Amino acid sequence: MRTARFTLDPAFTVGEVTPRLFGSFVEHLGRCVYTGIFEPGHPAADEDGIRTDVLDLVRELGVTAIRYPGGNFVSGYKWEDSVGPVEDRPRRLDLAWRTTESNRFGLSEYIAFLKKVGPQAEPMMAVNLGTRGVAEALELQEYANHPSGTALSDLRAEHGDKDPFGIRLWCLGNEMDGPWQTGHKTAEEYGRLAAETARAMRQIDPDLELVACGSSGQSMETFAAWEATVLQETYDLVDHISLHAYYEPHDGDVDSFLASAVDMESFIENVVATCDHVGARLKSKKKINLSFDEWNVWYMAKTQAEVSALDWPEAPRLLEDNYSVTDAVVFGSLLIALLRHADRVTVACLAQLVNVIAPIMTEPGGPAWRQTTFFPFAQASKYGRGEVLDVRVDSPTYETKKYGEADLLHATAVRAEDGSVTVFAVNRSRTESLPLDVALSGLDLSEVVEHSALADADPDARNTLAEPERVVPHAVDGTALSDGRLTAALEPLSWNVIRLR
Repeated sequence: MRTARFTLDPAFTVGEVTPRLFGSFVEHLGRCVYTGIFEPGHPAADEDGIRTDVLDLVRELGVTAIRYPGGNFVSGYKWEDSVGPVEDRPRRLDLAWRTTESNRFGLSEYIAFLKKVGPQAEPMMAVNLGTRGVAEALELQEYANHPSGTALSDLRAEHGDKDPFGIRLWCLGNEMDGPWQTGHKTAEEYGRLAAETARAMRQIDPDLELVACGSSGQSMETFAAWEATVLQETYDLVDHISLHAYYEPHDGDVDSFLASAVDMESFIENVVATCDHVGARLKSKKKINLSFDEWNVWYMAKTQAEVSALDWPEAPRLLEDNYSVTDAVVFGSLLIALLRHADRVTVACLAQLVNVIAPIMTEPGGPAWRQTTFFPFAQASKYGRGEVLDVRVDSPTYETKKYGEADLLHATAVRAEDGSVTVFAVNRSRTESLPLDVALSGLDLSEVVEHSALADADPDARNTLAEPERVVPHAVDGTALSDGRLTAALEPLSWNVIRLR
């Protein structure tokens, strides 16, 4: 096969990676919360019912901002139900997922969970703009963030949380462009409500960071027009606009599935263009950044049937996709797409954290384990901190039904503060190894620290309760750095991390 090539030069960069690029998402959906992160009585549960085995894996995963409590769930969410004595909290119907919510885990428990994860875990709170509005958002903000001396801040102290939660990052609703959303609105209706809510919340605290709802996918009929209309109302009031995207193979078309990041990069670039167009029209020097606060591989085709069959159970098994090596390679490519746009994607949340289309799985009363997708995220979070170098690949290509001609190589590189460089690369070929040649210009690098790959002779191999370590990254031999050139062979259908210093 022809060699894939690119050049790395510190004079040509994309931008600095923000820690929030490695965020995640906890929604009251399926077993993400109950028997996921929270299972009182489990042998590994702490005094607050948090599973310490899951905590260990969450820390290893390296997640930062954790979005809560939804997702579709938030559009019917009454925050008051989730605070105060647990025995007094009401049970409610969750219209989004046809389940019953016990509210045993609520706002205070969420904040306590983040503190246990560590200082890198930042709250990202969504307000309900589906069935509620400005007044309820302000009440939640006062309860969560005001120090003391008001009815709601004093109520928080009475509930056992004397110190304010200090939530800086807020989502103004969720997927309000989607007809499936409780309280779905037109762009004009939502834009006006989001602006009113943002303006009011900033009266309490002008330094909040606010995320307006963008499109739920590039395929939405209202895409781009939605963003333009919403930003016309909110441009000077918000900091980010959201993007959501999920990918799965359709009709057995694995080649197109492997090129999913082509769509993700197009989505990002089109939203950036729309934001900047509105900014130009408003004659504003401000730049709206992107919050890609839901992304993943998700086998959505089977979800509707699963949900429709439910009769309001509590925390059923829902959306528990078991990820293969192929899924993990696509997942890694999506991470590369986010890093390649780190100048404008300043928040990103992997949906979700535990059990529900998640990198971490648990069994009630039993163990927790890593899915195949766990490894690319953990490696990217650990080694993808620093400045993204501008990577322009010269790669062999292949033809896809959905995206046309696509590169077999998808890659990016991040230079850390100490001068070391990590290359993240995916080989999309299902059958052939891909030779790689990287020219290093202006970089003081002398050795390959590690070349790790996630690949397997069986592209459908996956980790399960019975075989939790069936798929793990392995070391690759033969990768060399000599005379200012990096050479490597990327295994077929593989996610690769090459560390240089």
